[in-house]
Amino acid sequence: MMVRCNHRHILVLLLTLSIQSLIQSGSEGFTPIVSRARRTATSPNRQICQIDGVNPSQRLRKSPSRCVQLDDDASISLSPKDFLNGFIRPTIFSVTLSFATILSQPVENARALAPSEASAPVSEVTSVTAAATLKKSAYDETWNLVKKYALDQSFHGQNWDEAYSKYWAGLDLSSTDDEERIMKATKNLVASLGDKYSRILDREAYSRIQKFDLIGVGATLMPDPVTKEIIVGAPPVAKSAADEAGLKMGDVVFAVNGVETAGRTAFDIIDQISDDPNAGVVTFTIRSKGSDAVRDVTMKREFLEVKDPISYRVTETRSDGTKVGYVRIAEFNSIVKPKLEAALRDLESQGADAFVLDIRGNPGGAFQSAVEIAGLFMSDKLATDVVDGNGVDLKFRTSKDKVIIDEKDPLAIWVDGRSASASEVLAGALRDNCRAVVMGDTTFGKGLVQAVYGLENGYGLVLTVAKYLTPGGTDINKVGIVPDIPKEDALPSAPGFLPVLGSDTSRVDFKDVLRRMDSKVCAPIS
Repeated sequence: MMVRCNHRHILVLLLTLSIQSLIQSGSEGFTPIVSRARRTATSPNRQICQIDGVNPSQRLRKSPSRCVQLDDDASISLSPKDFLNGFIRPTIFSVTLSFATILSQPVENARALAPSEASAPVSEVTSVTAAATLKKSAYDETWNLVKKYALDQSFHGQNWDEAYSKYWAGLDLSSTDDEERIMKATKNLVASLGDKYSRILDREAYSRIQKFDLIGVGATLMPDPVTKEIIVGAPPVAKSAADEAGLKMGDVVFAVNGVETAGRTAFDIIDQISDDPNAGVVTFTIRSKGSDAVRDVTMKREFLEVKDPISYRVTETRSDGTKVGYVRIAEFNSIVKPKLEAALRDLESQGADAFVLDIRGNPGGAFQSAVEIAGLFMSDKLATDVVDGNGVDLKFRTSKDKVIIDEKDPLAIWVDGRSASASEVLAGALRDNCRAVVMGDTTFGKGLVQAVYGLENGYGLVLTVAKYLTPGGTDINKVGIVPDIPKEDALPSAPGFLPVLGSDTSRVDFKDVLRRMDSKVCAPIS
């Protein structure tokens, strides 16, 4: 059965949690929950980002033993407007993947959708008191988000209405005065899902994910469910440029940098802004909620502690004239695409005509970035399928006419057991489309998608909402991507983070790579 999704829940982006976060957080282990996918006819480009992470010490083919914190990770291009008008089910997903931030459930409806304190039938709705309207509960918000969007619709084998009553027992949820007790109950509620990728973030952890904010001002954009106007969909992140400029949830954004938003999606706007990644400011034309006055608000773009994830060089010129360009991607953060584009153009200008893309040790990042990066090597190809808990299948394609590297140039991708999530999306997309040959060790095997929702009180919810398949239909979760060529036959013994030694490309047989990429040997995905 399809569940109607409130339009306000559209995720502007989902994050892929990174291993650095894991190291910082030391969170507990988990077992991912996965449902079987139902494949449907190809649909237009969608936007989604995911958040996930891995444990670098975990051995291959075993389920991850630790969940990562949210400060390291990460969004794609979506087209149809109806996709924006609901995310997971009939038309939902972010997952992000991805991420200006991810937007929160509207708290106006949270209490009304929660089960009755008097144990009324599930179909009944609790009346909303004036106090509850004024003092929204993160507990109610979280309960509703899980009910609507969780991948595991069995909720770890429990009745979700009964779970609501079990974990809020003794709390006055019409008041937020006792925040500590309410948030403890909320954490226990989420923990009952048995999925340690799903978790509550405190305000500090939630604010740290802004390093993957593709707009750079701490504001989430989404369509109004009634008017379809682009609005600020969640409270701006505390102390962000949007917060300090006075933007409020519900403000209408009429234009961005002078370009009207009418008829455009939030993702179109993010793409517009991303076209000039070095722009220091962005201007929103705003009408505040309850006012007819329109004003321009210019905000400074900031990307918190974002390090350049790209390193590259021409490693060799071979006797047959082949010039090898090597690029290492350390993570998929908010600046990875423009930095990679610049690197590839520079390598092209130096005459490189064979390439190695090194994503060893890369734990993930922005799902959107992985799909967009695939588009630098191949045009308008299926990159991945994302499937939610009800079997709704959204297909993501690479952009058209954005290719930088000649599609006939040989491309090798280096992976290892710590290449996860967005790294696996990229490797799977290029390999299944016969655009690259994968070399190294079997990847980690992280095929789940999480969404990050901002809560009204400044906390955040991370929730597993979907899974993804490679273009060829492979479910890589807890299995990983098995390389075409083992590490011993092509890769240097040194890890990628070691300069020079880690980027030794001399053992890569690019003639063999070309042979394997040939459509007579490799059957491409249509």
